[in-house]
Amino acid sequence: MAELLSIEDAIRAVLVRARPLPAERVPLEGASGRVLAEPAQAAVDLPPFASSAMDGFAVRAADTPGTLPVVAAVAAGRPAERPLAAGEAMAIATGGAVPGGADAVVPIEDVVVMDNRVEVRNAAQPGGHVRPRGGDAEKGEIVVPAGTLLTPPRIGALAAAGVEEVACGSRPRAAVLSTGTELRPPGATLGPGQIYEANSFLLAAALTSAGAEVERLPIAEDDESFHRKAIARALDADVVVTSGGVSVGPHDLVRMIAAELGVEEVFWGVAVKPGKPVSFGVRGRTLVFGLPGNPVSTLAGFELFVRPAMLRLQGASEPGPRFLSGRLERPVRRNPVRDQLVRARSRVDADAVALDPVTGQESHMIVRAAGADALVHIPRGDGELGGGAAVRYLPL
Repeated sequence: MAELLSIEDAIRAVLVRARPLPAERVPLEGASGRVLAEPAQAAVDLPPFASSAMDGFAVRAADTPGTLPVVAAVAAGRPAERPLAAGEAMAIATGGAVPGGADAVVPIEDVVVMDNRVEVRNAAQPGGHVRPRGGDAEKGEIVVPAGTLLTPPRIGALAAAGVEEVACGSRPRAAVLSTGTELRPPGATLGPGQIYEANSFLLAAALTSAGAEVERLPIAEDDESFHRKAIARALDADVVVTSGGVSVGPHDLVRMIAAELGVEEVFWGVAVKPGKPVSFGVRGRTLVFGLPGNPVSTLAGFELFVRPAMLRLQGASEPGPRFLSGRLERPVRRNPVRDQLVRARSRVDADAVALDPVTGQESHMIVRAAGADALVHIPRGDGELGGGAAVRYLPL
């Protein structure tokens, strides 16, 4: 095998070739989890009028302190019928439109109500408890910039700003192919030497979470004709993710068949454990990822290389991988030539995220990996990385 790429160099090689797909208009109610392709601007001032931040009384600050007649009540959505005159007060609900003439709201707990009069014992400040028009956003102001993932709070902000639809990057079409004669679908009767196929399910779920429209292809047996037919079909997609068949064994056919079908290999082999024999290539605009067959290697390769590519295809300005900071709970022995991604459980401990490696780090142990919620990056080197060391991790 040629010299292994570093994780960072491999990520750069992927992202430079992941060109954003065309944008499409999407109704706001269907935009959650999408990536914004164009800046979204407020359609109105927000709030669109000066509104009360409290239940209380709208007043002129110059009339306080003092006892004022209550001449009207202002509910949310029902503006006052006339402006507030000097020497008057109007009851007002939170969110109600502050009447013309008023410049402050006195909270109800700060007054004494007497029949149709209200005693304000302390001087109100102009603007007190009033949400000014456009105080959150002005009409035409950018509410969410392009390249941003639309999370629920951002969807709420866009709705509040009157945005009905947004331009989003198209969802990539992804094809998933698992290879191996030994594989059988879950529920089938296993014969000698056979195992249940899990990687296509793992990858389909991960791709869906990354915004893709996914097609799981039938398992391809270790036969050139099966591989050629399956990979040729997969190459119609924007992204192809295969599992197995990328190492150096006699039945590892994926790279050879892909090359015959016009896939230009960009790299093969990354200095990471698990997942060293990962491959990446392109055919036109189609991205082709060959992930190792061991399930945890598949998981690691997806989070390092495939998920960032999926987000970049959708136009994300910061596609990742997004490493967070934490603290290692127990010592981990380093690999002298490869970085490691160690499965761990995370918990919040005082001012840091504590990361406790799970038992059983072999790359075939997917059930053990299911108990983890983080992949901890252990840089290559000699000896151990001690407990308490500052580390980076990818949340799962």
